[in-house]
Amino acid sequence: MLGAAAWVVTAPRPMDAAALDALEGDVKRGETIFLAAGCGSCHKAPGSQPDPLVLTGGREFASDFGTFLAPNISSDPDHGIGAWSQAEFINAVMRGISPDGAHYYPAFPYTSYIRAEAQDFADLYAFMQTLPADDTASEPHRIGFPFNIRRAVGLWKALYLREDWVITGDLSTEQERGRYLAESLSHCAECHTPRNLLGALDQDRWHLGAPNPSGTGRIPAIAGESFTWTEFDVSAYLETGMTPDFDVVGGTMAPVVRNLQQLEKSDLDAIAAYVMRASQ
Repeated sequence: MLGAAAWVVTAPRPMDAAALDALEGDVKRGETIFLAAGCGSCHKAPGSQPDPLVLTGGREFASDFGTFLAPNISSDPDHGIGAWSQAEFINAVMRGISPDGAHYYPAFPYTSYIRAEAQDFADLYAFMQTLPADDTASEPHRIGFPFNIRRAVGLWKALYLREDWVITGDLSTEQERGRYLAESLSHCAECHTPRNLLGALDQDRWHLGAPNPSGTGRIPAIAGESFTWTEFDVSAYLETGMTPDFDVVGGTMAPVVRNLQQLEKSDLDAIAAYVMRASQ
């Protein structure tokens, strides 16, 4: 009886495939979603050039649970996502479920993307199908027992996978747009928020900084007493890559800024408005 209950609790819960396949994706809007979501930052082959944009994968992500490797998400039908349906793609991105029904590990930030509109990812799917194919096989994650039991991720999802916004209350229209971008598509908290022992984001310490998963240094806070930037500072940083002290963005934040600075200035202002609202 207990085993049967556990099997039910840990089962994947996909969205309705027919409804998802009925969405009509827009390639141009999908390019904007691609930039906001930072897909290329994680899935572009290490050391490759940004143009042409070939999403071969292979980048390593260290964690307390092992090392995760970004998969090939190029349009190749055998080694990438070229053979996926639109519904399979959206379920992967928003629910962390593979086309064959397995759970993806939450190193993939579907924990943030779940808050987005499915239409955005229909648009993203349309754009990604226009990118070059590459037949490089994805490398397996380097994780040991018991974390290599994918079915157990279903229990993790039951505990932590939520669609609710973290910052709520009386938000302006601009702050709501910034929340949509920051809490969902751009998934800022995935790096800037500490995690609990099971790897879930600690929402009580939202944006208060976190240990660098590489084991070296710390990802800075973008909230709290130690964060002294203004709304103008945040927007200018995302637009130019320059800090208020005239330092230049570096490290893993550099490709994030290169992506975001291609968005509309109003979107950068909205993210800045949200960041300041979230820090109150």
